[in-house]
Amino acid sequence: MASSTDHTDRFDESGPTHMMPTGGSSAMKIDWESEEHRRCVAACIVKGTYVLESDRTMCRVQAKALAPAWWESFHFRLMDVLTDDSFKHKGDKFIFGAIYEYAAPAGAPPRHPSAPQYVVAFRGTMMRHPKAIQDVFLDGKIALNCLKGSHRSQRAHALVDTLLATIAKQKESCVVWLAGHSLGASLALDVGRTTMEEQGLGLPTFLFNPPHVASTQAINLLQPSEVAKNDLYAVSNLLKAGLGLVLSPHRKRMEKLFQRLSPWAPKLYVHEKDFICQGFIDYFQQRERLEERLRGAAKSAMTLSYRDMFHHLVGHDKERPHLLPSATLAVEELQH
Repeated sequence: MASSTDHTDRFDESGPTHMMPTGGSSAMKIDWESEEHRRCVAACIVKGTYVLESDRTMCRVQAKALAPAWWESFHFRLMDVLTDDSFKHKGDKFIFGAIYEYAAPAGAPPRHPSAPQYVVAFRGTMMRHPKAIQDVFLDGKIALNCLKGSHRSQRAHALVDTLLATIAKQKESCVVWLAGHSLGASLALDVGRTTMEEQGLGLPTFLFNPPHVASTQAINLLQPSEVAKNDLYAVSNLLKAGLGLVLSPHRKRMEKLFQRLSPWAPKLYVHEKDFICQGFIDYFQQRERLEERLRGAAKSAMTLSYRDMFHHLVGHDKERPHLLPSATLAVEELQH
C-alpha cells in the first residue's frame, strides 16, 4: 500500500477489479449495502492518500496526477489535506491525511444512507519516501504509546473536531468515516476513541493493519502450544485482575472508559501472520476465552494493561489504544 511505483499507484491497474465498470459503462459498480464494497471504498480512499503524497513528491500534477482516480471513481472530491511541517524544513508540507467529501454527479440519486458524506483518511508509513524517517519516528511513538502527543495527532484531532463542529452548526444529517492504514490506522483509532469518549459520537472507522504493541508478539515468536498459550494468558489476566483490586481508582476509571466506548465498534482488518497487527487477534480471542473460563475476572482484566498500571503508579495515567470493548475483526490469511 505504501509503494510509490506507477503500477501500484494507478487506479485502473490496481483498483478493485470486481467494482470496475463493465459492458461499456463508465460508472463504478457500488453497492453501499455491501460491507465488502464499503471496505473497498475506504481502502481505496486511504490508498489515494498515499498516492497524494507520492504525486507531491514526484511533481505529478494536473493530468499526470494519479491520486484523484482513487476517490473520484467513487464520487468523492478532495476537500482538505493534513500536512506535517513539524520537522526541520518547515516549508516542506508532508501530506499524511486528507478529508474527502461525497459529491454525487449531476442527475444521480441522493447519497445512499450507508454512504459517508465525509471520509477522513490517514496514510501509513512510506518506507520508500525520501523522508521516510518522519514516519518511522512516529512508528517509534506508537511503540512507546506517545503518538497522542505528536503534531500529527494534534492536527488530526483538531481537523476532525472542526469538521464535526461545522456539521453540527449546519444541522446536517450526514455520516463521517475515519479510515487509515498502519501508522494512519493508529491515528484514526486515536481520533475515533477520543471522539466517542468526549462527544459520544461513534464514527464508522475502518482500520487496515492497525499496529498492536504488547507482549503478544514476543509470546508468538516463542511458538508455544495453544494450551500453553491459553494458560499463560489466563494466569496473566488473573494477575491483572488482582492488581486491579489493589489499584482500585485506576481500575474503576478504566471500567468507566470501557463503558463509554462500548457503543463504538471500529472495523479492524488484519492479517493473521502480520507481526505488527496480529496482537489484535489474540486480544479478542483471549478475551472470549477468559469470559468462558473466568467470567468474574474477565471484565476487570481486559480493561487493564501492565504498562497503564505502571504509569498510574508514577502519576501519569495513560490508556493503551488497543484496549477496545468492542470491534468487528476481519482476519485474512497472508498469501504466499
